[in-house]
This record gives sequence, structure tokens and C-alpha cells, in this order.
Amino acid sequence: MIDLYGLTMNELEALLESWDEPRFRARQVWSWLYDSRVRNFDDMRNLPLPLRERLKKEAALGSLELEAEETSIDGTIKRLYRLPDGQLIESVLMEYDDERRTACISSQAGCAMGCVFCATGQMGFSRHLTSDEIFEQALYFARDLEARGERLSNVVFMGMGEPFHNYDASIEAVRRLMSDLGIGARHITVSTVGLVPMIRRFADEGLQVKLAVSLHAATDSERDTLLPVNRRWSLKELVNACHYYVDMTGRRVSFEWTLIQGENDTPEQALALGRLLHGLKCHVNVIPLNPTTGYHGGPSAAGRVETFIAVLAEHGIPATVRVRRGIDIDAGCGQLKSKVLRRRREQAKMGAAAAADVELGLEDALPEQAGDEFDGDLGGSVADIEDGVDFDDIQ
Repeated sequence: MIDLYGLTMNELEALLESWDEPRFRARQVWSWLYDSRVRNFDDMRNLPLPLRERLKKEAALGSLELEAEETSIDGTIKRLYRLPDGQLIESVLMEYDDERRTACISSQAGCAMGCVFCATGQMGFSRHLTSDEIFEQALYFARDLEARGERLSNVVFMGMGEPFHNYDASIEAVRRLMSDLGIGARHITVSTVGLVPMIRRFADEGLQVKLAVSLHAATDSERDTLLPVNRRWSLKELVNACHYYVDMTGRRVSFEWTLIQGENDTPEQALALGRLLHGLKCHVNVIPLNPTTGYHGGPSAAGRVETFIAVLAEHGIPATVRVRRGIDIDAGCGQLKSKVLRRRREQAKMGAAAAADVELGLEDALPEQAGDEFDGDLGGSVADIEDGVDFDDIQ
């Protein structure tokens, strides 16, 4: 099947011309895809019926298959998509009272960065997503919003994976968000754990896209423990790269700080952060930890959060508490995938136990017959996971 969302206009024209369709048909199909954002070929009403039927047989509107979906009491929607090779990725739609509709999308299946408190980091890295797989996550939300008379207003690359580890595909997806979905550059945010060479490269792109940096600690010793990437590029190198981004774009940098009770939420750490960011055009988003099963820490108490922000304010660093959304549906990065995989493992164990009981019964009745031994394979839906990434390969 041909994924039409993976075709450029020239490629779409070539495809339809090879089907002996007039050249203008490509413009019609393109308009249905990106202006009307229809969900099926039958809705492409100005196309002749034979063409619509052929499209249904030989083409597809996207490559992502919905594996699971959960909706929070606050309106947040979290989706788990299955890719053609069986990999699973997550996307989230967050709805706000001011009519903002923000899609949080993934750039990789898994993640190689190894951040200790992140559910995706705990599951390891499987593969990079293609630019089409990244883009389609936002497109699907835009398509659904269009159907109910709303529009996707913002996109953040804060889902599974490190966008700058998959730099080319992520930037290509950014450009398609702007050109094909009409999302303004200033309404797109790319988040990174701090791949310094890529921050500098991003600054040179000439885009007005926002940069967010996952910081979480203000000293190298503390950040080395939470984010292994810091062992390759120190805080000094990271902050210097952020200054370069501000100089090149004129835009401020957002720093993400996950507050972990008793770990990085003390006034002393707020003081160290204020000194680290002094003179940098920036803003700090403070986020109480979204707990995961693979990390022992918990979210900071409200009083500690307020004190942390107050200390930053004394040093001229603006900070706000980001409202945690979708807490009741595990909307944090990687949590739905982890839950689904955990459920599969439990089901597989139950199936194995049931099979063993049946086999035992057969052996009692027919000793010469033996059943197949369950080997624990879950069907190959998750690729082999690499333990890490060679940061020296990132130039």
C-alpha cells in the first residue's frame, strides 16, 4: 500500500499520471489530504468513482495503526500507535481552556538517552522514526480536530525519543508541520536532553521554532546521575550552546525541570540554577515528577515547588509550574506503552500456565504426546533494544 502522506506533490503527480489520470487530479487529492483533512477516500467527492476505488485498493491515508487510546478526566487524549514493523509509539493531545490544542509527538521508538526517571528511557532504544511517522502523529490529531470544527494550534516534540538524536527526520517533520498543516514556527517546540552539537546546528537552521532543554540539575555531579548525556557534554558546554541559540534566533530558551521530592527541589539547588542561567534569555518550566514504576522518586510537595520558584525569581529567572495533565491515564512519556507491554507479558504468562496445565493433562492421559514448550516470545512486536548511544557519533 502507498501511504499518500509520505508523498511530495511531485511524487503524487507522478503516481496519478502513471494511472493515466490528468495532472490536476494531484492538486485535488492534495487539497483533500491537507486542506479538508478527510479520513477516507470516499470523502474525496470531486474524484471520479473509479479513481476512489483504486485509491482504496492501492493507497492508504497514513501508516499508523491505533493500538490503544485513553481519555483523561481533563480532556487529555493519549494514543498508542503500532507501526508497520510492530514498534509502538505514543502521542498525546492536550486541550486547554484558552482553545489551544497541543499535540505531543514522538521522534523515536524508545530512547537511548537513559534518563533515569523517564519511562521511555527505562525501556531502551529500538529505532528512529521516519519523518512521515513523526508528522502523521500530529496530522491524525489535526484531522480529528478538523472533523469537530477545531484546529491543532501547537506541536511539541516531547514524546518518546530524543529529537536531536534523530535530527534530520525531526527537522523534516518540523518543516512539514509548517508547510502542510499550517502550524506556525513559533507554535512548535523541539525538546532535547542537551545534545550540544545539534543545538548549535538547530540554531543555524534559520527557523523560529522554540527550543526546550531538559535540565533537571544545576551541577554536573547531580546531572551526571539523572541524565547520562551530561557525562559527554557538561553544563558549561550546554549553557554556551543555549547562548548561541539565543544569539542566532533572538528567541528565549525554555528549560524543563522535573521536581523530585528531596532530590532536586531544595532552595540550594534553586540558587545554583539561578546562578547557572544568569544572563541567559530563558524561562524555566517546573514540573512535579510524574512517577514511573522504574524510578523510586516522587513529586515535590506544593510548598517546596513554591519555594523553588521564589528563589529563582530572586535571581531574575522567570519560572512557572506546568500543569500536569492526564495523570489519571498515565499520560507521561512511555507510560502507556509500558502498561500495554506489561499487560501482554502477564497475558503471555497466563497463556503459558494454561498451556502447561493442558499439556500436563495430555501427558497424564497420553504419555507419549508432548506439547510445545512456551519460550516467552511475545510475537516480535518490540525490536531488540540497544543499551545506549555513542555520543561521539553526534557531530
